[in-house]
Amino acid sequence: MVHEYRSQPRLSPNSNEEDMGALLAPRLAYFAAVARHEHVTRAAAEMGVPQSTLSRAMVRLEQDLGVTLFARRGRTVSLTPAGRRFLTAAERALAEVERAADTVRADADPTAGRVAFGFLHTMGSETVPGLIRAFRVDHPRIRFTLVQNYGEAMIERLRAGDLDLCLTSPVPDAPDLVARRLDEQRLRLVVPDDHRLAGRKRVRLAEAADETFVTLEPGYGLRRITDDLCAEAGFKPRVAFEGEEAETLRGLVAAGLGVALLPPPAVPRPGVVELTVTAPRAVREIGVAWLDGHPDTAPVAAFKKFLLGRRGHLLPKEPSPPA
Repeated sequence: MVHEYRSQPRLSPNSNEEDMGALLAPRLAYFAAVARHEHVTRAAAEMGVPQSTLSRAMVRLEQDLGVTLFARRGRTVSLTPAGRRFLTAAERALAEVERAADTVRADADPTAGRVAFGFLHTMGSETVPGLIRAFRVDHPRIRFTLVQNYGEAMIERLRAGDLDLCLTSPVPDAPDLVARRLDEQRLRLVVPDDHRLAGRKRVRLAEAADETFVTLEPGYGLRRITDDLCAEAGFKPRVAFEGEEAETLRGLVAAGLGVALLPPPAVPRPGVVELTVTAPRAVREIGVAWLDGHPDTAPVAAFKKFLLGRRGHLLPKEPSPPA
């Protein structure tokens, strides 16, 4: 192999810092070993490389930096003032890399690794705690980083690499994602307990065409489903309030601000009546999504398999509607 030596720094002071980092990074451990031993042969033995390789690497490092890092006396070396300053930064960088390596290894550990899991606000009180509790019967040490948000925000975090998996609705259809339908959840028309429809058990959505609605903000999956169902029923809802939480909407319905299409509550709320919608079919599909082509760590693969195994019984069983 021919080694080319340059008398001038390879990169000028105006060169891109990212390029300089890429150039220097492979040599930092070599540099730290030589600085620690103050002897090239002993450092080479520790690093498991030929002494000549290590010597050439240190010469190239100085050439690329344009700075003398070592005062040399044969194979014995000592750091110059510039070398001591560079060593401090190099040791910090190497320690940070080691911490990062420890973190990713720990996250991928099959028995005690980590899953970054996102889910809808409406699944936070019962569904997700129940899923995690059931999963941890067989995987008690696996850790979770949980993100609760609306569907579009979770998909963006999935694409950004912040999440491994997310439970969302509607089930996304995008070329960069894999999504699997797991269950469906009935939506109810929620009205104040003194409303003209409050004495009913069932209702066609078209009967609420003249009502004022309280809904989630645009961008939420449930808002899109509400708009679509109302359009299917032949009207566009008049919206009095757009919020971020289903239970906030339920409270506003109880206060008489309007009506809402909502999934069933974890705990019945006073002041409202929940009506079964007979037409159109008022449901939302719940699915799990992940990035296509991204390999799973062992903990993520185990949790994904668990979720897919819950098809058809992901959600807590709803009580039968009143006769």
